Amino acid sequence: MSTESKSALPRRVVTGIRNGRSVFISDGLVPNAHLHESIPGFMTSVCWATQARPKLQLNGSEPALPGIRITPSVGETRLMIVRFPPDSVMADPSFDPEAADAEQRLHLPGLAELFEHENPGMHMTDSIDYDIVLKGEIWLELDDGAEVHLRQGDVAIQCGTRHAWRNRGSSPATMAFVLIGAARS
Repeated sequence: MSTESKSALPRRVVTGIRNGRSVFISDGLVPNAHLHESIPGFMTSVCWATQARPKLQLNGSEPALPGIRITPSVGETRLMIVRFPPDSVMADPSFDPEAADAEQRLHLPGLAELFEHENPGMHMTDSIDYDIVLKGEIWLELDDGAEVHLRQGDVAIQCGTRHAWRNRGSSPATMAFVLIGAARS
């Protein structure tokens, strides 16, 4: 390995379910990560892998037209880029939760309906999600209140857990999400 610090490697947080509850399974450096000595600053990592049998889309049609269901069926995938404003935006007196809900239902069909009214932001999907912090910082909260603070470059792997994203900072946070539809056992 190069002389670069291991801190340059991505962090990975994996969630799962034990005894019917969402838990953090692991929190550490990605095991399959490498700092290339021959290309200074180049780092590769395989953060997680699943077996899938998707068909390659070769006909040139647009697969993600407006109105597509956000939550994938078993074997399907979705890639999303989401920028989260600070939580203080939702605490402002001018915030209209009904208008926000209506807009989310229009633009996030299949996902918006999963957000819990009694626990704002909390939701659960039948998917394995690869979540990557592209910019800023954000907190991943599980159903029992356990939280992990994620920063730019961190990766969270969620395995069908009930969770919410919290931006407790003062700047927006941008994330990439890869959702892979999965069946619950």
